[in-house]
Amino acid sequence: MAGSSAEQAPDYRSILSISDEAARVRALNEHLSTRSYVRGYCLSQADLDAFRQLSAPPADAQLFHVARWFRHIQAILGPHATGQPCGLQASKGRRAQPQWSPPARSEPCQLRLYNSLTRRKDVFVPQDGKRVTWYCCGPTVYDASHMGHARSYISFDILRRVLRDYFKFDVFYCMNITDVDDKIIKRARQNHLFERYRQKPPQAAQLLEDVRTALKPFSVKLSETTDPDKKQMLERLERAVALAAAPLEEAVGRSLAGEELDGPAQVLLEEAKDLLSDWLDSTHGSEVTDNSIFSKLPKFWEEEFHRDMEALNVLPPDVLTRVSEYVPEIVNFVQKIVDNGYGYVSNGSVYFDTVKFASSEGHCYGKLVPEAVGDQKALQEGEGDLSISAERLSEKRSPSDFALWKASKPGEPSWLCPWGKGRPGWHIECSAMAGTLLGASMDIHGGGFDLRFPHHDNELAQSEAYFENDCWVRYFLHTGHLTIAGCKMSKSLKNFITIKDALKKHSARQLRLAFLMHAWKDTLDYSANTMESALQYERFLNEFFLNVKDLLRAPVDVAGQFEKWEDAETELNESFYDRKCAVHRALCDNVDTRTALEEMRALVSQCNLYVAAHKAARRRPNRGLLESVARYLTHMLKIFGAIEEESSLGFPVGGPGTSLNLESTVMPYLQVLSEFREGVRRIAREHKVPEVLQLSDALRDDILPELGVRLEDHEGLPTVVKLVDRDALLREREEKRRAEEEKRRKKEDAARKRQEQEAAKLAKMKISPSEMFLSETDKYSQFDENGLPTHDAEGKELSKGQAKKLKKLFEVQEKLHKEYLQSVQNGSSQ
Repeated sequence: MAGSSAEQAPDYRSILSISDEAARVRALNEHLSTRSYVRGYCLSQADLDAFRQLSAPPADAQLFHVARWFRHIQAILGPHATGQPCGLQASKGRRAQPQWSPPARSEPCQLRLYNSLTRRKDVFVPQDGKRVTWYCCGPTVYDASHMGHARSYISFDILRRVLRDYFKFDVFYCMNITDVDDKIIKRARQNHLFERYRQKPPQAAQLLEDVRTALKPFSVKLSETTDPDKKQMLERLERAVALAAAPLEEAVGRSLAGEELDGPAQVLLEEAKDLLSDWLDSTHGSEVTDNSIFSKLPKFWEEEFHRDMEALNVLPPDVLTRVSEYVPEIVNFVQKIVDNGYGYVSNGSVYFDTVKFASSEGHCYGKLVPEAVGDQKALQEGEGDLSISAERLSEKRSPSDFALWKASKPGEPSWLCPWGKGRPGWHIECSAMAGTLLGASMDIHGGGFDLRFPHHDNELAQSEAYFENDCWVRYFLHTGHLTIAGCKMSKSLKNFITIKDALKKHSARQLRLAFLMHAWKDTLDYSANTMESALQYERFLNEFFLNVKDLLRAPVDVAGQFEKWEDAETELNESFYDRKCAVHRALCDNVDTRTALEEMRALVSQCNLYVAAHKAARRRPNRGLLESVARYLTHMLKIFGAIEEESSLGFPVGGPGTSLNLESTVMPYLQVLSEFREGVRRIAREHKVPEVLQLSDALRDDILPELGVRLEDHEGLPTVVKLVDRDALLREREEKRRAEEEKRRKKEDAARKRQEQEAAKLAKMKISPSEMFLSETDKYSQFDENGLPTHDAEGKELSKGQAKKLKKLFEVQEKLHKEYLQSVQNGSSQ
């Protein structure tokens, strides 16, 4: 409550002006004696100012008014209310919180991606908050998907998962299927014509004549080929055809018939398939007019591609576009480019005017690889085999111009359009489909490194010509090349590996780990060493997961799962945090999964050391801490796509969809079996029953591995039960047996070598020193009475140095011979 009147308010100015502190306190005490002390009195700023100069209540009992008010103010406002300012509102009349300052913080690292448009790592900033629009160039489906495809699509799958599941971007991912293309047209025609030829097989003599006819243009093609790999492949084909033709020529010459003629004919037909297909296409290709022939091939291989991607655990795109389904949009896209002045019609085809575009304000041609502009070899490869005839090339205003729309020739699929019957060019497909779905500007465009020029540079040019902008793509990502054991993958080198072939040797997880262990933008060498590193990494992590699972299966009460942390736990937890930060920094740095995996490996190594130290000390490791580490690693591997199923901890066991049920179902029974086995072994040791111990070992080494179960016996500790992949376990057992066999063989070799050395030593010991040099007549010609050489083979007297050396050898042999004689005398030598 406040004072009753204004007159009662103290005149503090006169009191505060007194310089002597003792006199000032007495005056204050006298003034306060006229005021009533009321608990909860509302303090004014004047009250605070009067008492702020006092650091403590006065000791003089006569000054009790000052002392009482001092303690009153201190109780209400805290110990800092007197003596120095405390920054509190005096009018509150209650204790308040002190001023708070936020902690200092470091600047968080930002995600940077290697952008081919700048050739540097740029901070990733989507155009619309957390939403990311992404277009990826899909496959041209005319053959089996190979490891080059896997390199690109697994890498982009990893990037997509990291952006979506780690950095929490809302990714809209589009991919195309190129099902209209020169390669598809040619392959479809060849397959159709060869099948028609084979259905009505010619007579043997006619087949030989057709092969000889087909060899003529083939030989010209071979002589003109400069690429060494391609030339080698063609030469191998020529030799194979010649070898297959020889038996048939002999059979025809001998006038054989029936099976004796049919067999060699079938062999030649298969060996000459590519040769005959090329010849048939060149002579009858223009007769193929049924459009369904051109759609059947890509439909088959597209289905195979999707199966391969599913097998590799590559996420399907949010939307998939096919060229054949977007022809109307492509026609409209081309028309607008022409209307904007960047395209021109020539002989029914439409070309992009690169000169006009490059000279226009705000536009630039060749953003990705400016140094490649004008490379005619690359440009012609981009146009396609069916589109580089002299006639087609003459239709262009500039050699660098490229086809937006191609007038169809006989034997090619076609669609009606304003310029006549034709089909889309290769580059325009992605521009039209991506532009239709993602608009005038997308965040990310991805593709293989070899697509940068001319494909992606042409895409950029025609899209920016359509939208009249210079930012169709903000970030261009290109995955690195794939080599096979250091060589370019090529059918001519016989190192062409399909995805299905690769999956026969290694699992999808192992292939993905191999890719994760390399930078996505650099060349990856697919080799035995690369895969062995991936296998070792998988085994290393899997052993950690299995050990943690075993630890978590140990029974413990609810309260017992929370254990006191000692220094070891605190240190491991600090390291755990540091490793997580290092993983985060690596992923921010262009999604550097290689460094991330190394940090995860280091974390597991530290956990293994922690567990080993506790085992040595007969102490139980902290299950909660190890479980946290294991769940974090599982979470990261799920983000990378290396764990493809719903597994809460570690790699799944068994086939797809069975891992969780399998492990939770069988583990209780396996645990009971293990405990029963331990009891039986203990009794067998006590009663010395080796047969039972042998049966127990056979259960561990031979029977359970066939079921995918590993038992690990540790002296003085319970047996560890691990449910693992059966095939991996059998390989592991076989490797162990090979290692034991190798160890046994080396031991036997060492024993045999020792025996041979001992036998040689014994044989040497039997020789009397007086006889040891007598047989060396090629070196010495004269000897003294003891058998020591005195002259060399030419009759020259030996030097003192030579004689001294031989004397030492004589003395050594003399000693050995005495040992031998002694052993004979004692009966210990034979």
